[in-house]
Amino acid sequence: MSGIDKQAVKTFLLQLQDSICQQLEATDGLSRFEQDEWHREPGERLGGGGRSRVMRNGHVFEQGGVNFSHVTGNEMPASATAHRPELKGRRFEAMGVSLVMHPNNPYVPTSHMNVRFFIAEKDGEAPVWWFGGGFDLTPCYPFDEDCYHWHQVAKEICQPFGSEVYPQHKDWCDRYFFLPHREETRGVGGLFFDDLNQWDFDTCFAYIRAVGEGYTRAYLPIVEQRKDSPFTEHERQFQLYRRGRYVEFNLVFDRGTLFGLQSGGRTESILMSMPPLVRWEYGYQPETGSAEARLAEYLTPRDW
Repeated sequence: MSGIDKQAVKTFLLQLQDSICQQLEATDGLSRFEQDEWHREPGERLGGGGRSRVMRNGHVFEQGGVNFSHVTGNEMPASATAHRPELKGRRFEAMGVSLVMHPNNPYVPTSHMNVRFFIAEKDGEAPVWWFGGGFDLTPCYPFDEDCYHWHQVAKEICQPFGSEVYPQHKDWCDRYFFLPHREETRGVGGLFFDDLNQWDFDTCFAYIRAVGEGYTRAYLPIVEQRKDSPFTEHERQFQLYRRGRYVEFNLVFDRGTLFGLQSGGRTESILMSMPPLVRWEYGYQPETGSAEARLAEYLTPRDW
């Protein structure tokens, strides 16, 4: 097996954050990312640091964040060791880039992307390591051509790594981004994978590079196509209502959010994924035959 190169992963992630931020700023044309660089002091629960970048009140994006973090710890949180008992008693490092973009226009989908690397080490024993990540799309007013494009890019990213990768990671995404209490997916899916170490280190690393670099190729053409679509206050209110589903998933089911909060991570960075405005409505039912009712057809897994 190839050697594990933690520094190469970190260098790539920092470059990826820079590249994505530059592309999103160019697409927005108004707002710029503000950077908040943070460091953990020695003796705190988690060591390390990161660069949190947030864009607000843009022409295209109401709010979005593109975060890099690299945290270290001497002990895994109980939530992790319950599922992976082999991690108990190991020091660990986790690094990644995570982003969520919430657009102004209800016709532009919200998008999420994350690529990450985890390694747990113990003197005298082989390290436990894996990669994880993916991207998913959450429209309020979906268009078939947008969904096809999103999934076609995802398939192209996966193809060099084997014809089985896209269907596996597409299915994993459909199952992971699912709200059981609503009996619906969070959106139209994409890719999701975790515990990726079945290939050698170099191949796994190449795959997360392909996913990270492919995100803007999947997302930005959709943004350009929809960002100037006219919309009404009615559609804006539906967008705010649907954002509530995003909040529900992230706070109740998202493993990254739970790991960050339970391990003593930086709260502001962890909750960067929350939309700036959101609303809930008791017993909401869309009008039969409306564009809002049509969304339900897309919130179940389908073959794109």
